[in-house]
Amino acid sequence: MSKRHAFFVSDGTGITAEALGLSLLSQFSHVTFERTTLPFIDSVDKAREATAQIDKAAQEGDGRPLVFDTIVDQGVRAELAKANAFFVDIFGTFLKPLEQELTTHSSYSVGKSHAISDRQAYKTRIDAVHFALDNDDGARTRHYDQADIILVGVSRSGKTPTSLYLALQYGLRAANYPLTEEDLDGETLPKVLKPYKSKIFGLLVDADRLAAIRNERMPGSKYASPRQCEIEVRAAQTIYKREHLPCMDVTELSVEEIASRIMQLTGIKRRLS
Repeated sequence: MSKRHAFFVSDGTGITAEALGLSLLSQFSHVTFERTTLPFIDSVDKAREATAQIDKAAQEGDGRPLVFDTIVDQGVRAELAKANAFFVDIFGTFLKPLEQELTTHSSYSVGKSHAISDRQAYKTRIDAVHFALDNDDGARTRHYDQADIILVGVSRSGKTPTSLYLALQYGLRAANYPLTEEDLDGETLPKVLKPYKSKIFGLLVDADRLAAIRNERMPGSKYASPRQCEIEVRAAQTIYKREHLPCMDVTELSVEEIASRIMQLTGIKRRLS
């Protein structure tokens, strides 16, 4: 595999440049990328330092570094352009055609894509994150009536990160409940969850994958043994089937994919505008 340096440069947080850049680079699986994010490059002096870093990388890789940027200030852009690199101007690429189509100019301002422009949406997001943290791992169940969705599954099946992602990305109040050995032995939905059956979504994971994940946390334990994992996964499947609960195998899915598919399968609408 060839190796190339990829820089994500922004006068703001760098989140937009990184997200779009990584999405594009993911299409080149035969190339190894050494990735660097340079946020808050909002002055000529900072751009000069970034240029030096990019030029140094140009001497180490198999070709010119790739630079994905969302720089607004033209003076900063001019300094950055001196680097020996291939540039992808994300805003310039997409905003100019949109301006032509909409027959109006964009604001083209620093940090606009991540500014708190909608105070209510921001509050909804923060409240949702607090809800996910307060209702994580079955610690509390008395607020389940306020949940938009309740994720259930065996330990280490991805419930917590998915709950937090649903909160951050969609503003959903997501609780999660772990199916314990006692729950699984009975092969029925825990009594505490029965009143909220319509909100429940089950997560499944391959037993071998589950064992590998658990071994990272508690190597050599019964909890991480392939047999124990197989027993728990089968019991969870039985519960989902018996209770007619929507569920999904998340073994090969990222958190982003899990959340998106849950939204699609349940029809739940995002709370963020």
